[in-house]
This record gives sequence, structure tokens and C-alpha cells, in this order.
Amino acid sequence: MKLHVIDTGLFKLDGGAMYGVVPKTLWSKYQEADEQNRVTWAMRCLLIEKDDKLILIDTGVGDKQDEKFFSHFELHGTERLIPSLAKAGFKPEDITDVVLTHLHFDHCGGAVSKDENGKLSLTFPNATYWSEAEHWQAAMNPNPREKASFLKENIVPIKESGKLKFIDEYTSIIPELTFSLAHGHTEGMIIPIINYNGKTIVYMADLIASPSHIPLAWVMGYDLHPLTVIREKEVFLKEAVDNNFILFFEHDSKIECCTVIETPKGIKADKMGDLKDFIS
Repeated sequence: MKLHVIDTGLFKLDGGAMYGVVPKTLWSKYQEADEQNRVTWAMRCLLIEKDDKLILIDTGVGDKQDEKFFSHFELHGTERLIPSLAKAGFKPEDITDVVLTHLHFDHCGGAVSKDENGKLSLTFPNATYWSEAEHWQAAMNPNPREKASFLKENIVPIKESGKLKFIDEYTSIIPELTFSLAHGHTEGMIIPIINYNGKTIVYMADLIASPSHIPLAWVMGYDLHPLTVIREKEVFLKEAVDNNFILFFEHDSKIECCTVIETPKGIKADKMGDLKDFIS
């Protein structure tokens, strides 16, 4: 089995929204904000190569929205989804499975593409697309809090393609890949867990967006149920310490992974670096 980090670009989100009630005087020690109080974040995906399977976890924001939409987020950086796949040696047609941790636009936008005539189609035509049933219903019938994050053009074409399947905690695509579910950030978010040569790598999605979000109370303003996120983080981080998990971050603009340790002041990030530093 091989793992490939797939970078799909950088974007900006309001620092206050990303840190909730945490004061800027604290979070600004870890993240630099621009003149509009926006912080740069990654949209980092992961490709799992195993035998005849190529499993892509999340797809970034894509490029089919209009200029006005992207102006809110200042999409930048040199990397994009398809060129990053090409660097790893693959074409969109090679992907066999796409696991969408959740359907917020920055995680699933690249799953569907738009041609020059405005026609929508699957970016990965030969892939099975995986979501979670409860989450899918929430995305199709969004609450007012999340409505702006669930874009129909990212979601409906997947259903119409007939290639949508739903994941639960017993789903098996390959033996080395299992799934947990989290319900604090959004209902039914998928947390992929990869067993790689005896090491456990956890794709954090939006449960823990970056190492600076490891402290229990540091939750995002975007989280639907903040107290649920705190409980989910508390349970997960204890397990991560006990089992030496490698946390893979989708959103930190510089740090791909870290491990965690117990300290007198709580659980904190320990070793930090790129994925290759942990698995080579």
C-alpha cells in the first residue's frame, strides 16, 4: 500500500470563525491573520493506493464556482486537484473510490466538474462515491446554519450518477481502511482511519482542523454542536495518546501531521511534520 498527499490549493477563512470563542490574542500566536482577519488554510487530500484500488479522501473546493464565490475565500497557492493527482502518476479515470468526509464545499467541491457549456459531471467517472446517509440527508435538506456550505451543484450530480454509496462503521473498501463517525462539526462526518505498516493514521477532516485546534475548548465557530465536538475530541485524543496515532490534517497550511502526548496541562501536539516523516 502507498499513500499520496494530494494538495488542492489554499484558501482563506475568518480567524474568528475558525477559532470560535478563543480570543485572537491567543490564536494569533499560531496563525497569522491578514488585514481582513482571514487566515490561510490548506485543502489537503489523501490518496490510498492498494492493489487495484485508488481511494481518494476528499477533493478540495474544485473550480466550478464563479468569481464572486471565490472572492470570499481568495483561493491561492500553486497546487490544484487534477495536477496534484498527475504528479502522483494518476488520471481522474484511475480513481476507484472517492470518500467524502462531509459535504461542505471545501471538502467535496472537486468531486463534480463543470465543462465550458456549464454541464456538470463527475470528476472521477469510474469511481464509487462514498458519503454517510444521515449526513447526506442533512446536506440535501440543510439547516439555516449550514445552508451556505452545502451547494447543490456539488451534491445532486453524485446522486443522479447512480454511483453514490453510504458508509457506516462496518464498511470495508480495503481491510486497511476503516471509518469512525463524528457528529459535532456536522451530522455524520466520516473520519477515515488507515492502518499503514502497523501505524495508525487518522484523517482528521474537521474534527481537529490543525494542531492549534487540539486543546479541547478550541473549537470552530463553524461547528454545529460545539459541546459534542469537545466530547468527541476528548475521547479521540485519549485514544490517540494511548495508541500513538498519527493525525493527518486537512486544513493546516504548513503542517501535514502530528502525534500527541499527555502533559500536566492536557494533551498537546508532539512531533510535527510531513506524512513522509512518519511513515518512511
